[in-house]
Amino acid sequence: MCTFKKVLKIVAIVAAVAAAAAGVYLLVKKLKEKKDAEVDESDSLESFVSCSCLDDEPILVEDPE
Repeated sequence: MCTFKKVLKIVAIVAAVAAAAAGVYLLVKKLKEKKDAEVDESDSLESFVSCSCLDDEPILVEDPE
């Protein structure tokens, strides 16, 4: 019976380590998705600032025929 308890403790320790690793993985994944969502929002057209360096150049428009 003593051997069974030792094996059970080892299995419990392995399960606890696996659960902790899974928790850290999910937390990192969630934070990464949140960060990517913030980057996507900052790339939207609402925050777009045009470059004024090309304002002095004439715009070439071809006549539609």
